[in-house]
Amino acid sequence: MKLFDRTLGDWLEHWAAETPDHEYIVYSDRNLRFSWSAFNERVDNMAKGLLAVGVTKGCHVGIWAQNVPDWLTFLYACAKLGAVAVTVNTNYKDHELAFVLENSDMHTLCITDGISGSDYVEMVYSLIPELKTNQRGHLKSERFPELKNVIYIGQEKHRGMYNTAEVLLLGDNQPNDAFLKIKKSVSCHEVVNMQYTSGTTGFPKGVMLSHHNIANNGYLTGEHMKFTQADKLCVCVPLFHCFGVVLATMNCLTHGCTQVMVEKFDPLITLASIHKERCTAVYGVPTMFIAELNHPMFELFDMSSLRTGIMAGALCPIELMRQVSEKMFMTITSVYGLTETSPGMTQTRLEDSFEVRCTTVGSDYEFTEVAVINPETGEICPDGVQGEMCCRGYNVMKGYYKNPQATSEVIDKNGYLRSGDLGVKDLDGNYRITGRIKDMIIRGGENISPREIEEFLYHMPGVKDAQIVALASPRYGEDVAAFIIQHAGYQLTLEDVRDFCKDKIARYKIPRYVFFVSEYPLTGSGKIQKFKLREMAIELCQEQGIEIV
Repeated sequence: MKLFDRTLGDWLEHWAAETPDHEYIVYSDRNLRFSWSAFNERVDNMAKGLLAVGVTKGCHVGIWAQNVPDWLTFLYACAKLGAVAVTVNTNYKDHELAFVLENSDMHTLCITDGISGSDYVEMVYSLIPELKTNQRGHLKSERFPELKNVIYIGQEKHRGMYNTAEVLLLGDNQPNDAFLKIKKSVSCHEVVNMQYTSGTTGFPKGVMLSHHNIANNGYLTGEHMKFTQADKLCVCVPLFHCFGVVLATMNCLTHGCTQVMVEKFDPLITLASIHKERCTAVYGVPTMFIAELNHPMFELFDMSSLRTGIMAGALCPIELMRQVSEKMFMTITSVYGLTETSPGMTQTRLEDSFEVRCTTVGSDYEFTEVAVINPETGEICPDGVQGEMCCRGYNVMKGYYKNPQATSEVIDKNGYLRSGDLGVKDLDGNYRITGRIKDMIIRGGENISPREIEEFLYHMPGVKDAQIVALASPRYGEDVAAFIIQHAGYQLTLEDVRDFCKDKIARYKIPRYVFFVSEYPLTGSGKIQKFKLREMAIELCQEQGIEIV
């Protein structure tokens, strides 16, 4: 294996020349298909169109959309221009969008209609009323002075906005000279993508990632799963997150294989796409795999074409991984990392035993130094001793945008990026994530790992999923609260859960509080927001008259 010095545009043009007619992007639900050459031509026209409306090297272009067909067109168009694609969380509301528009110094914003409960067009008009009075291409926003364009991703026309058809037409009528000159000037070490951390633990920060960061991380991820041009990867995870744009898209880009897209996660469309296209791999966070396995029509679809995939984005229950392996015929791998590490730090390999793939997050990525470091002393911990998961190497971000202080707080003097997660390295070189430093429950002086209790409860009949959080306790400092989603047909109680735990785990680990819910609060990328569960626990205790002791 090696690291490549290609830009995203270089990779796209490589496959357009090598395998021009091979399918690159497929939307099975609408039978929309792009070959490598056809897609590359569309990207070139989009890039020239963006250049015509003032997007040039270094400009920040926001993409606020679900996994629509032109999401990737804009990404690669930006890459060829040396512009930065700023991925915007699809769940953002007005104040969050305003923060990103301002913080990122966004030049152009590309939007769709939105998602259920969020009308992007109306939100944009409310934040940028000048769109309705300024001529396109001459936007002067009082609140966002850097913003010059809004592009609607679709055919409809909205006042003050371009649409994609118009931008493509503009590009098709532009000469190539200026475009070719700017494309040649782009270096693989320049920033190509800026992602705002999803905010599970704090205020979002713009993570600056280079072509070299993300293309190579995607390449090595695919190598660990033995990807070739013959593979077809079903992508139902959102592209605005590293899971989608790097582990999925960059994997396909660097291996020349087919990316089967799902615009918005739906277990039925995902299963149907795998069945129809004979996909060889699929990715997802645990909640997605749970939805697929428990769909009433699951048995109607043939999953036998699948051979591998990734379950990541949250801690993965062992029993769920076993079911996915047995019912979906997949050798599941897991990737551990964070946006700031592009994102992969460690990954299990296909040749690892089932136990290793279920109980660890695998070993270091090549060209990456992973270390378990004592957060108090800064010393590297011996094997078997818990510390903070850290890494350095090609995959570490360029930094947080306009935030050198936050960058220096997360990257130490030796170049190690601190993850905030607790882990242990075993004698075989594999890592286990034992919790998040901020998630650790300390009850009466006893350290409790939420992961341990979650894994235990997953084996209880009737429990579909379980999440453990700390609830502030006047007696113990913190106590254990469980949020449980039940399988259909079950009516579990607090006593049932505590009886199941009794004599099986230490008393101090048994949840004192149990709440039954139908769903968890999620980020747009599918991660469970534990801070919101902690808030919900307090509210539910008040509503139900439960005394917190």
